[in-house]
Amino acid sequence: MSTEIATLGGGCFWCLEAIYDQLKGVSAVVSGYAGGHVTKPTYKQVCAGTTGHAEVVQITFDPAAVTFKEILEVFFTIHDPTTPNRQGADVGTQYRSAIFYHSPEQKVTAGQVIAEITSAGIWNDPIVTEIAPLETFYPAEDYHQEYYERNPQQGYCRVVIEPKVAKFRKQYLDKLKR
Repeated sequence: MSTEIATLGGGCFWCLEAIYDQLKGVSAVVSGYAGGHVTKPTYKQVCAGTTGHAEVVQITFDPAAVTFKEILEVFFTIHDPTTPNRQGADVGTQYRSAIFYHSPEQKVTAGQVIAEITSAGIWNDPIVTEIAPLETFYPAEDYHQEYYERNPQQGYCRVVIEPKVAKFRKQYLDKLKR
């Protein structure tokens, strides 16, 4: 099995990780940081908004089972790509919508998906998702990995993540892992 990697930022990495963990063809999801200027940033530094990093997930997937385009189609339904530096109550550059591409093909696909979504008029406001090459990915601290799975009763998980996961499961029932 050959694999590819996608690195996406769409608000809190806990939300994205909880969803992509359930997508057929995905073998690993790691929460972390990308797009900044500080080496090995900590969560506290990233949350302060001074490192330039976005909270991201790095998704390892089998392109024969799920394409990069399908990964992005899910991405654009699980967060609001029209709000600069914000997802819901989470505000700051660390919560920006971003696609950090790993190849020229991923860059082209990202542009095509954004053009298709824009043309379809799915969002009332313009899409502000950053498309940039991945320079460095830093895994987040261990306690952030599989956060939703390990803390389903935590308030943020119940109020913010759980409804997103439920919406994803309903919309993509045929693409769920069994």
